[in-house]
Amino acid sequence: MTTAAPEALAAAQAALRLCATQALPSPCLLLVPTPIGNLADIGLRALALLARCDRVAAEDTRMAQRLLQAYGLHKPLLRADRHREQAAAEALLRHLAAGERVAFVSDAGTPGINDPGAALVRAAREAGHTVMPLPGPSAVTTALSASGFALDSGYSFVGYVPSSAQQRDVFWRAQLDAPRAVVCFETPHRIEASLRALQQAAREAPPRVLLAKELSKQFENLVEGTPQQLLDWLAADAQRAHGEFVLVLQPAAAAAPELAQARRWLLRLARELPASRAAAVVAELFDADRKALYAWLLEQPRAAR
Repeated sequence: MTTAAPEALAAAQAALRLCATQALPSPCLLLVPTPIGNLADIGLRALALLARCDRVAAEDTRMAQRLLQAYGLHKPLLRADRHREQAAAEALLRHLAAGERVAFVSDAGTPGINDPGAALVRAAREAGHTVMPLPGPSAVTTALSASGFALDSGYSFVGYVPSSAQQRDVFWRAQLDAPRAVVCFETPHRIEASLRALQQAAREAPPRVLLAKELSKQFENLVEGTPQQLLDWLAADAQRAHGEFVLVLQPAAAAAPELAQARRWLLRLARELPASRAAAVVAELFDADRKALYAWLLEQPRAAR
């Protein structure tokens, strides 16, 4: 054994001492990101402020208890899941009015990012209380960092892929026309259907897709390819379809923003004009191929027009 372990311990203790000197208003609402899989990913500042808070509001109190116990912390818990967030906000305001520092944690990742938290933040702000967000783990940014995609023009996080087949079709067609990278979540029981829908929607120009499975967990996998290549990868081992998935895609439109804009105008005009006339108008405005625009429009489901 080298001295790496003692040095790491000393560094952690120094970081916690620095955190202890941070001013912490009373009352305040702390937004504390939690690990998305590996408990060791908790931030030192997050631990320090969890230790200093008076109470922890949690999306799932059992998950929060597990996290706190892993680090020897013991705090009163307040349930604040999506189904009772409004009631939790009322309870939160009572605790803040009593001068408490309340930390909110979702099951995993950063509160409010596809997780509960927004109602608590609004209630605290409207009541004039301090809201203090901490940076930390997020499946969105973790997957993006490993994508290798150009992100100079930003990215869009669009939550979960819709569950119904028709909504999925409309969803993927919209994302394929996006002018920037797109990040979304998918469940294990829908991942194959979702990739098949994406493959069908993008049959002419398949996008680059990163499939991130079980990020930061024991069976983490990062696989890049076309939708068909990812379907083949899943089919090669039944266990691969188990877990939590993040999909990052870089649509062809991200490299051709004018085409994406032309198609958005085409969909809008097609609500007012015959398809052929709408294609002609847009082709003239954007100096684009009328026949290609017309053919693309006819392929779109009526729900998208």
